[in-house]
Amino acid sequence: MTNASEAAFKKKLGLQPLNFGPIDAAREVVIPDAVPLDDRLWIPQEPNLWIRPLLLCASRGYWVTLLRSKKAGILSRHRHPQPVHGYVIKGTWRYLEHDWIATEGGYVYEPPGETHTLVMGDGVDEMITLFQVNGAMIYLGPEGELAGYDDVHTKIEQAREHYEKVGIGAAYVDGIIR
Repeated sequence: MTNASEAAFKKKLGLQPLNFGPIDAAREVVIPDAVPLDDRLWIPQEPNLWIRPLLLCASRGYWVTLLRSKKAGILSRHRHPQPVHGYVIKGTWRYLEHDWIATEGGYVYEPPGETHTLVMGDGVDEMITLFQVNGAMIYLGPEGELAGYDDVHTKIEQAREHYEKVGIGAAYVDGIIR
């Protein structure tokens, strides 16, 4: 909005914004291009799998990212010690352990402790899902053995390294860390 249209909008409402709150409150994060046009903002996780971090909350131990894939197959086998929330923006996916399919516009709640094998089916050109991951993501191998982990701190490190490497700059991440 232009300054004139913003002023007209506020006048029409008949209210003025209240520009106060707790002095120690965190700043908001606003990302108008969450699904970016610049492919450099997608961080490779493994072949044909990328994330686009939207919020890396180091103070609370969670992260919000877009997960993107362009190839059918197994994307990840993992579990979480805390709940995970997902919203499907594009495409479809499922877990081998369940008979439901996550479709565009659908919401998924993952309870703590459950093992999931995320699969993107044939015929899906691209999948993008927004995930809020609380705590850690524990990666498992084919037999359920520990294969690695991520938490908000490893995601911050990955983002800094990637954005520096692609010319955006490591400091880009500072705007989404809380």
